[in-house]
Order: sequence, then C-alpha cells, then structure tokens
Amino acid sequence: MSEETNNNEERPKASLLHRVGHFGSTVGKKAPQKRSTKLILQGGFAFLIFAFLVFTVVSQWSELREKGVEFNLIWLLPAILAMLVYYTLSASVWGLILRFMGSPVPPGEVQKIWAQPLLVRYIPGSVLFVLARVIMAEKVGVTRRVSTAGIVYEQAVSVAAALTIACYFLIAHPDLQDNPFRWIPLLVTPLLVLFLHPRVFGPISTKLLTALGREPLPKLMSFGGVLTIFFSYVALWGIMGLGVFFAARSVHFLDFSDLPIVAASQMIGFLAAVVSAVTPAGLGVRDAAFAWAVKTTLPSGDFGVGAAIAIAVRATQTVVELIYVGVVTLFARRSGEPGVVEDLKEEAHAG
Repeated sequence: MSEETNNNEERPKASLLHRVGHFGSTVGKKAPQKRSTKLILQGGFAFLIFAFLVFTVVSQWSELREKGVEFNLIWLLPAILAMLVYYTLSASVWGLILRFMGSPVPPGEVQKIWAQPLLVRYIPGSVLFVLARVIMAEKVGVTRRVSTAGIVYEQAVSVAAALTIACYFLIAHPDLQDNPFRWIPLLVTPLLVLFLHPRVFGPISTKLLTALGREPLPKLMSFGGVLTIFFSYVALWGIMGLGVFFAARSVHFLDFSDLPIVAASQMIGFLAAVVSAVTPAGLGVRDAAFAWAVKTTLPSGDFGVGAAIAIAVRATQTVVELIYVGVVTLFARRSGEPGVVEDLKEEAHAG
C-alpha cells in the first residue's frame, strides 16, 4: 500500500487544459451525455425569431401584396444554380486549405467531408458540425488538430471576406449614420487576415495546442495561401450574393442595380449568424438581420417585405443544401463509403 500510494502521490496531476485537450482528441469516441434541455433552449430561441418573421408576413399579407410581394418562381432556377456552384466551390476551397497545410485530400472526399455535416448545423450549437467534419477528415488521414485548424482558417477568412463585401453597406446605411461603430469593419477585416499570418497564428496555435497537451501543427499555411483563400472567399460570397438576389427577385421586383446591396445584406445576415453561433444554422437571427438590411433596396422600406424576402431566401438555400448533400451522398454511397451519421455512430461506439 505504501509504495503504491507514494507512486500515486508523486504522479503529477494533469492540468485542466491538458484534460480539455485530451477530451478534444477523444470526443466522438464515446456516446455523448444527454443535453436535451440546452438544445431545446437554443433551438427554441432560433425558431422563436424565425416564427416572428413568418407571423409578420402572414399577418400583413394583404398589405405586403399591395407593396409588391408576388411570386415569380422562374427566378428560383438561376438562384439554385448559383447556390449550388457556391457550395461546390466552398468545399473545394476548404480542400485547398488542407493542401496548403500539407494534408491534401482527394476532391471527391473533400466534397463528402464538407457537404454531409451541413445538415448537422441545424442541431443547436456548432459542436456537432465541427466534430462531424473533424471525424470524417480523420478517416482519410487528416489529424484532428490539422482539420480543426483548417476550420479556423476557413471561418476567419470567410468572416473577413464577408466584412469586405459588407463594409460599404454598413458605413452608408441610413439607420447607422449616427453610430460610430459602423467604421469598425474597416479595422477588423485586415486584423482578421493578419491574425492568420504564420508569424502570428503559428505561435498562438502552438501555445494553445501545447497547453491542451497536443502536438503543434505539422505545417502552417503561408500568408500567400491565406491571401489566396481570402480572395477566393470574396468571389464565393459574390456568387452566393448572386443566388440570393435571384431568390429575392422571385418574391419582389428588384432592379439589377440593387444586386450589390442585396449581396451585402446577405453578408450582414451571415455575420449576425456568426455572432449568434448557438442558433442552428443561424436560423432566425440570420434571417432577421438580412430582412432588416435588404429593406433598404425597397421603395417602401418595409420590414415585412424584407421578412418575406428573407423567408424565400432561407427556403431556397435549405432546398439547395438538401440537393447538394443528397447528390454528394449518392455518389459516396455508390462508392460504398459511409455517411456522416454512420461515421458518428461508429466513433460513438468505438472502444
């Protein structure tokens, strides 16, 4: 007893951060504990906001029709095409990030790993979305710390690109003329990009991973690679903005001169969703912010019309996500590869 007790006493206890790092490296390999209350609260908040938008449209429908709300579904065809191009290229850009980090993945696998977790975003919180992609990437040889860092690169650059597109809109918006904070994006955008410079991101990521008891990243993305990804996302957001414009056009007449404002409005919605990351896929928060922003393109300036447009855009985007994930999953099934649900189940019961 004495020798064993002494050995246990002399053995250093793992620090809190080391225990967190160990948890991060093993999470998904055992069944998660029940968090139903938390999920209900987060999901309820999102659906409450979205329900408010629906109620606004339904309660004011006759008035909204007088203000130009009408359905012209032919515009949904180019909207769906543009959004499908956006999702396909977004997956390819994430694959490019992994290649820059020294962990290339075949194009077909990149599409599958990026696509299938999209539907997991509709579960409140972002943990399962990140976990699903990390687990799927691990199965093709990408370590968890590399795929997680790749997601950090992706999110930071996409936010910076969205701010780039949204900058003029935020500065010139009539509702924000007396708000000095509207100038902040001009400062935040370059800071986000500079944060990913290897001389900045490298020491920070190494210090964090060491504190978590993990090995440093085997390779960082060069700053040239960061800039390549940044400009790629500016182009990607432009493509999504085009799809959003066509979806909005299916509900209310918009002139093509309104395209930049509609595209920037979508960026406002995206940024609002980033801030409220607990809501499933930004539901409610993203749509309300978009409705507030897009109403500036309307002669009436009516929020109800903006809400109708936001609902149409959300519905179109959800349909496109289902089409995209369905096509990618179909090709994966034909090649005998498991889907995200099977991957999560396998990991949950591993060991």
